[in-house]
Amino acid sequence: MQNRNLGKSGLTVSAIGLGCMDTTRPHAPVPDRNEMISMLRTAVEHGVTFFDTAEIYGPFINEELVGEALAPLRDEVVIATKFGFNLDPIKRENLGGLNSRPEHIKRMVEESLKRLGIETIDLLYQHRVDPDVPIEDVAGKVKDLIEAGKVRHFGLSEAGAETIRRAHAVQPVTAIQSEYSIWWRLPEKEILPTCEELGIGFVPFSPLGRGFLTGKLAQNSTFASTDLRSRIPRFQPEALQANQKLLDLLGGIAKKKDATLAQIAIAWLLAQKSWIVPIPGTTRLSRLVENIASTEIELSADDLREINEAASKVDVQGARYPKELDRMTGI
Repeated sequence: MQNRNLGKSGLTVSAIGLGCMDTTRPHAPVPDRNEMISMLRTAVEHGVTFFDTAEIYGPFINEELVGEALAPLRDEVVIATKFGFNLDPIKRENLGGLNSRPEHIKRMVEESLKRLGIETIDLLYQHRVDPDVPIEDVAGKVKDLIEAGKVRHFGLSEAGAETIRRAHAVQPVTAIQSEYSIWWRLPEKEILPTCEELGIGFVPFSPLGRGFLTGKLAQNSTFASTDLRSRIPRFQPEALQANQKLLDLLGGIAKKKDATLAQIAIAWLLAQKSWIVPIPGTTRLSRLVENIASTEIELSADDLREINEAASKVDVQGARYPKELDRMTGI
């Protein structure tokens, strides 16, 4: 596994990381905790050093699992977590809405450190921009936490270009995490150019389109009510059927490269910029190994041109979030 630098921050991580959210997902099949701990440790054996979690995943239980799994390997890994939602760590409840008040950030960081069993969070993201708290106040509090040794690097998730600039002026931003894939390319408009200008790394979540770009979802797939995809317009039957055209076009490229669709999707992201580090998530060891192998696929300029031409022929149908969640994105 090759390493990559997240911008000019000095933070070096594996070329792809592991998104850990689904290791404690509530919908069937519910992952076995011991199997997930074993998978995370196996990921390190395969060269993965970058692990992504958040307090809201569970809430809280994902950080606990990641902390337990990586405890014996702490010196070999980079752990990223996130704050920004209105959670009660005492009652272990999601109270609803956003909360990035400075005093809340400090409290949640202390709780995350306990759950993860670590002394310092390697990369701390604001999970979603809180419109009620100036980003300068958020960046200032994270700066205080960095100076106190509680945090090493600061990141933002789903933030707009202007927000990124304002935060960066107070505390240098190491990484921006946003959705980015062959079927969601909006970050190319403003976010990626801003990252390149400021020397910030970019971490795409859902690089496989929440499973769609693997080609494993049937056009009539249905999802449990606790699965976010059950509410996403892009995963309704009509949209799945229409968006199948994208997979059909990419299938020929995958065949030519003797690769899977998922591997082409990840390799495409890796080929965009040297400071992009995707974090595909999985609960299956076989998928983990498949995703890691994508780092060995080299796409030529002609390959990339062919992929872009194929993607441009498909008008992807359906919004990427239900309306009640889309308002929380800043790009």
